[in-house]
Amino acid sequence: MRILRAADRIATPWKNGGGVTREVAAWPPGAGLDAFDWRVSLADIAADGAFSAFPGVDRVLTVIAGDGLALEIEGRTVRLEPGAPFAFPGEAAVAARLAAGPIRDLNVMVRRGAWTARVAPWRGDPGAAPDGPMLVVLLEDIGDLAELDAVLIDAGETATLDIPAETRALAIALHLVRPTDR
Repeated sequence: MRILRAADRIATPWKNGGGVTREVAAWPPGAGLDAFDWRVSLADIAADGAFSAFPGVDRVLTVIAGDGLALEIEGRTVRLEPGAPFAFPGEAAVAARLAAGPIRDLNVMVRRGAWTARVAPWRGDPGAAPDGPMLVVLLEDIGDLAELDAVLIDAGETATLDIPAETRALAIALHLVRPTDR
Protein backbone atom coordinates (compact mmCIF):
# COMPACT_ATOMS: atom_id res chain seq x y z
CA MET A 1 0.00 0.00 0.00
CA ARG A 2 1.31 3.42 -0.91
CA ILE A 3 0.15 6.94 -0.09
CA LEU A 4 0.25 9.21 -3.15
CA ARG A 5 0.35 12.79 -1.90
CA ALA A 6 -1.52 15.51 -3.77
CA ALA A 7 1.23 17.99 -2.85
CA ASP A 8 3.77 15.93 -4.83
CA ARG A 9 1.87 16.01 -8.14
CA ILE A 10 3.19 18.03 -11.04
CA ALA A 11 0.85 19.88 -13.41
CA THR A 12 1.36 18.82 -17.04
CA PRO A 13 -0.29 20.18 -20.19
CA TRP A 14 -3.30 18.37 -21.63
CA LYS A 15 -2.66 16.40 -24.80
CA ASN A 16 -4.65 19.06 -26.75
CA GLY A 17 -2.89 21.97 -24.99
CA GLY A 18 -6.15 23.32 -23.53
CA GLY A 19 -5.34 22.96 -19.85
CA VAL A 20 -3.39 20.96 -17.29
CA THR A 21 -3.71 17.63 -15.54
CA ARG A 22 -2.11 16.13 -12.46
CA GLU A 23 -1.37 12.43 -12.67
CA VAL A 24 -2.34 10.46 -9.56
CA ALA A 25 -1.00 7.10 -10.79
CA ALA A 26 -0.34 5.24 -14.04
CA TRP A 27 0.82 1.88 -15.31
CA PRO A 28 3.48 1.33 -16.34
CA PRO A 29 5.11 3.96 -14.13
CA GLY A 30 6.38 6.92 -16.13
CA ALA A 31 4.37 6.00 -19.24
CA GLY A 32 3.49 8.93 -21.47
CA LEU A 33 0.00 9.79 -22.71
CA ASP A 34 0.32 7.41 -25.66
CA ALA A 35 1.88 4.49 -23.76
CA PHE A 36 -0.06 3.92 -20.51
CA ASP A 37 -2.10 0.79 -19.78
CA TRP A 38 -4.13 2.71 -17.22
CA ARG A 39 -3.98 6.25 -15.86
CA VAL A 40 -5.77 8.11 -13.06
CA SER A 41 -5.53 11.90 -13.05
CA LEU A 42 -7.17 15.09 -11.80
CA ALA A 43 -7.93 18.09 -13.97
CA ASP A 44 -9.24 21.59 -13.39
CA ILE A 45 -11.53 22.82 -16.15
CA ALA A 46 -12.03 26.59 -16.18
CA ALA A 47 -13.38 27.09 -19.71
CA ASP A 48 -15.52 25.31 -22.28
CA GLY A 49 -13.61 23.33 -24.90
CA ALA A 50 -12.81 20.10 -26.70
CA PHE A 51 -11.40 17.01 -25.00
CA SER A 52 -8.29 15.29 -26.29
CA ALA A 53 -8.89 12.12 -28.29
CA PHE A 54 -7.47 8.87 -26.91
CA PRO A 55 -8.16 6.13 -29.49
CA GLY A 56 -8.37 2.63 -28.02
CA VAL A 57 -8.91 3.96 -24.50
CA ASP A 58 -12.00 3.81 -22.29
CA ARG A 59 -12.55 6.74 -19.95
CA VAL A 60 -14.52 7.29 -16.75
CA LEU A 61 -14.95 10.94 -15.78
CA THR A 62 -16.28 12.07 -12.39
CA VAL A 63 -16.85 15.70 -11.43
CA ILE A 64 -15.49 16.06 -7.88
CA ALA A 65 -15.79 19.83 -7.33
CA GLY A 66 -17.99 22.50 -8.91
CA ASP A 67 -21.52 22.54 -10.26
CA GLY A 68 -21.20 20.02 -13.05
CA LEU A 69 -20.39 19.75 -16.68
CA ALA A 70 -22.25 19.09 -19.92
CA LEU A 71 -20.48 16.90 -22.46
CA GLU A 72 -21.42 16.98 -26.11
CA ILE A 73 -20.45 13.50 -27.31
CA GLU A 74 -20.88 12.94 -31.03
CA GLY A 75 -24.13 14.93 -31.17
CA ARG A 76 -25.54 13.79 -27.81
CA THR A 77 -25.52 16.00 -24.70
CA VAL A 78 -24.87 14.38 -21.32
CA ARG A 79 -24.98 16.33 -18.05
CA LEU A 80 -22.43 15.17 -15.48
CA GLU A 81 -23.54 15.81 -11.93
CA PRO A 82 -20.91 16.00 -9.17
CA GLY A 83 -19.99 12.57 -7.85
CA ALA A 84 -21.61 10.56 -10.67
CA PRO A 85 -19.04 8.62 -12.77
CA PHE A 86 -19.62 8.67 -16.54
CA ALA A 87 -17.93 6.26 -18.98
CA PHE A 88 -17.24 7.00 -22.65
CA PRO A 89 -14.83 5.94 -25.41
CA GLY A 90 -11.62 7.95 -25.60
CA GLU A 91 -11.76 8.35 -29.38
CA ALA A 92 -15.20 10.04 -29.27
CA ALA A 93 -15.40 13.68 -30.30
CA VAL A 94 -16.19 15.38 -26.97
CA ALA A 95 -16.73 19.06 -26.15
CA ALA A 96 -17.29 20.27 -22.59
CA ARG A 97 -19.54 23.08 -21.37
CA LEU A 98 -19.30 24.21 -17.77
CA ALA A 99 -22.63 24.35 -15.93
CA ALA A 100 -21.76 27.27 -13.64
CA GLY A 101 -18.09 28.02 -13.31
CA PRO A 102 -14.93 25.94 -13.01
CA ILE A 103 -14.92 22.28 -12.02
CA ARG A 104 -12.38 19.67 -10.99
CA ASP A 105 -12.68 16.12 -12.32
CA LEU A 106 -11.21 12.71 -11.72
CA ASN A 107 -10.33 11.02 -14.99
CA VAL A 108 -9.67 7.28 -15.21
CA MET A 109 -8.40 5.93 -18.53
CA VAL A 110 -7.75 2.28 -19.40
CA ARG A 111 -6.41 0.59 -22.52
CA ARG A 112 -9.52 -1.02 -24.06
CA GLY A 113 -9.44 -4.82 -24.11
CA ALA A 114 -6.58 -4.97 -21.60
CA TRP A 115 -8.10 -3.25 -18.54
CA THR A 116 -11.46 -2.18 -17.18
CA ALA A 117 -12.18 0.39 -14.48
CA ARG A 118 -14.96 0.92 -11.99
CA VAL A 119 -15.32 4.20 -10.10
CA ALA A 120 -17.67 4.38 -7.12
CA PRO A 121 -18.15 6.37 -3.92
CA TRP A 122 -16.06 5.09 -1.00
CA ARG A 123 -18.10 2.72 1.18
CA GLY A 124 -15.47 1.47 3.63
CA ASP A 125 -12.62 -1.03 3.79
CA PRO A 126 -11.58 -2.23 0.30
CA GLY A 127 -10.31 -5.65 1.41
CA ALA A 128 -8.07 -7.31 -1.18
CA ALA A 129 -7.25 -6.08 -4.67
CA PRO A 130 -7.25 -9.53 -6.34
CA ASP A 131 -6.55 -8.95 -10.04
CA GLY A 132 -5.66 -5.30 -10.35
CA PRO A 133 -4.81 -2.28 -8.26
CA MET A 134 -7.31 -0.23 -6.30
CA LEU A 135 -7.05 3.46 -5.54
CA VAL A 136 -8.96 5.53 -3.02
CA VAL A 137 -8.89 9.26 -3.78
CA LEU A 138 -9.89 11.45 -0.85
CA LEU A 139 -12.22 14.38 -1.45
CA GLU A 140 -11.67 15.77 2.05
CA ASP A 141 -8.97 15.78 4.73
CA ILE A 142 -9.00 12.81 7.07
CA GLY A 143 -6.37 12.21 9.75
CA ASP A 144 -2.88 12.44 8.22
CA LEU A 145 -4.29 12.40 4.69
CA ALA A 146 -5.09 15.60 2.81
CA GLU A 147 -7.83 16.28 0.29
CA LEU A 148 -6.88 14.69 -3.07
CA ASP A 149 -4.27 12.36 -1.52
CA ALA A 150 -4.71 8.82 -2.80
CA VAL A 151 -4.07 5.37 -1.39
CA LEU A 152 -2.84 2.80 -3.93
CA ILE A 153 -3.32 -0.88 -3.11
CA ASP A 154 -1.47 -3.18 -5.50
CA ALA A 155 -3.00 -6.32 -7.04
CA GLY A 156 -2.97 -9.23 -4.62
CA GLU A 157 -2.31 -6.97 -1.64
CA THR A 158 -4.69 -6.94 1.31
CA ALA A 159 -5.00 -3.65 3.15
CA THR A 160 -7.09 -2.22 5.93
CA LEU A 161 -7.64 1.51 5.58
CA ASP A 162 -8.48 3.71 8.54
CA ILE A 163 -10.85 5.77 6.40
CA PRO A 164 -14.44 5.82 7.71
CA ALA A 165 -17.17 4.75 5.26
CA GLU A 166 -18.78 8.21 5.47
CA THR A 167 -15.60 9.93 4.22
CA ARG A 168 -16.03 11.78 0.92
CA ALA A 169 -13.79 9.72 -1.38
CA LEU A 170 -13.86 7.72 -4.59
CA ALA A 171 -12.76 4.10 -4.95
CA ILE A 172 -11.25 3.09 -8.29
CA ALA A 173 -10.99 -0.64 -9.03
CA LEU A 174 -8.82 -1.57 -12.01
CA HIS A 175 -9.29 -5.04 -13.48
CA LEU A 176 -6.75 -6.73 -15.75
CA VAL A 177 -8.56 -8.36 -18.68
CA ARG A 178 -5.43 -9.45 -20.55
CA PRO A 179 -1.78 -8.41 -20.36
CA THR A 180 -0.56 -5.87 -22.90
CA ASP A 181 2.55 -6.23 -25.03
CA ARG A 182 4.26 -3.40 -23.17
